[in-house]
Amino acid sequence: MGRFVNPNNSAFQNALNAEIYVDKTGLIEATNRFLDTPQAFICNSRPRRFGKSMAANMLAAYYSKGCDSHELFADLAIGKSADYEKYLNQFDVIHVDVQWCLMMAKSAEATISFISKNILKELREIYGNVIADDVEMVADALAIISEALGNKFVVIIDEWDVLIRDEATNKIVQEEYINFLRGLFKGVEPTKYIALAYMTGILPIKKYKTQSALNNFDEYTMLEPDFLAPYIGFTEAEVKALCEQYHKDFAEVKRWYDGYELDGYNVYNPRAVVSLMLRGSFKSYWTQTGTYESILPLINMDFDGLRSAIIDMLSGDAVKVIPYFFQNDMISFRDKDDVLTLLIHLGYLAYNQKRSQAFIPNEEIRFEFAMATKVNKWSELISFQKESRALLEAVLDNETEAVSEILEKIHNQYTSVIEYNDENSLSSVLTIAFLGTLDYYFKPVRELPTGRGFADFVYIPKPMYREDYPALVVELKWNKSAQTALQQIKDKRYAESLQDYAGEILLVGINYDKKTKEHTCSIEKLVK
Repeated sequence: MGRFVNPNNSAFQNALNAEIYVDKTGLIEATNRFLDTPQAFICNSRPRRFGKSMAANMLAAYYSKGCDSHELFADLAIGKSADYEKYLNQFDVIHVDVQWCLMMAKSAEATISFISKNILKELREIYGNVIADDVEMVADALAIISEALGNKFVVIIDEWDVLIRDEATNKIVQEEYINFLRGLFKGVEPTKYIALAYMTGILPIKKYKTQSALNNFDEYTMLEPDFLAPYIGFTEAEVKALCEQYHKDFAEVKRWYDGYELDGYNVYNPRAVVSLMLRGSFKSYWTQTGTYESILPLINMDFDGLRSAIIDMLSGDAVKVIPYFFQNDMISFRDKDDVLTLLIHLGYLAYNQKRSQAFIPNEEIRFEFAMATKVNKWSELISFQKESRALLEAVLDNETEAVSEILEKIHNQYTSVIEYNDENSLSSVLTIAFLGTLDYYFKPVRELPTGRGFADFVYIPKPMYREDYPALVVELKWNKSAQTALQQIKDKRYAESLQDYAGEILLVGINYDKKTKEHTCSIEKLVK
């Protein structure tokens, strides 16, 4: 039993000791399916605070010969699996946390040597004379042990990408690291000594041109999580159960922390949900300093359309993104799509796989983006917000002519960003126009299911503002009339979606006439 080779189960025991533990041992049943097969090489990337290390510690505790984990797993989901006992504590395990090794080695240049020397030292302690004194590579030692004894290894690498992220410009270190991983995992020989390879980090595996540096790995990411989707973060069912246990309003939790769409699952940030349950406050639990350091350099890059895309998403819209050419590092950006793709991997944006669209997932992240842009004092955003706040005030004061004039001004000023072609483009302008609601309202709900259809937009005030600001139900029309839009809200009873909302509700109808290029608006207070 060592630090790297055949570790004990204390790290996973620590997770089980927590007041809140959500069972993710179904992941083990999935990895058991792939043991000693071509699919046994897995890289699962996910953002910070989404349970990467917990999953790595769990796998090490289950497979490692260095401990007896029967009591830890017997009452969890994996304990009901037919193969539970078959693989429990049956493998030689190598478990490496690259972030920790980087700190212990005291430099990036010394990290690979630190990892290799310590693993070889522990292998020699376990296998004695099997490994000759002149063996200097971990891959060579594993191959010798496997050939001599028939042993196969489970290799788990946590924070695999830290040298790619933190040493983004250090090509010598990156090349040494990639070569270390290639020696360990690529080719025919590793299939003889690897039963399972599981790497986890924030970024997918580094690309060279269009090819992965480790192309024998199957990758499961925030873009394509596949069967790992329910094990990345908390699922909606798991969050509902916690809300019942801790007496939290699930709808409010969903607004603040939901939004990641992964293969049919609504996924929540575990750190945020646990913090809310234990501390009770609806707020952002991301570390703001880290957020600014991550977001600001990216959104300030000089790529066409990047800032307008950020403003669109802050307003509640989604934007098209092509994620396929991103090189999976922190410096090789060609256009705004690469920047948006990185923000998806970092967890600052969510991704709709079917529509190839990126969007800000929830109120927590929207808050972080808003703070980052305020710190940087974006002139474009300041301009938008000033006009948008005037629009909001005009709506609240039922000044329909002022609303029409401001909408027209925003349309005319930003036609380089958005061109009117149909009702969808009108809705894009509306989301920007109402950017001023950011401080007082949650992200607008698009096409909210209502009495007899879907309302175009519903703006719900944050709890602290509900006495001062009404909810807004907005319907858009193209080449018709504002009154027609307003009448549709009434006829189809769109406001029924807010029947449990105790505050005031305004009904807002907006029309754009393409021939006259004029906006018109009608506003009424809902009589309950």
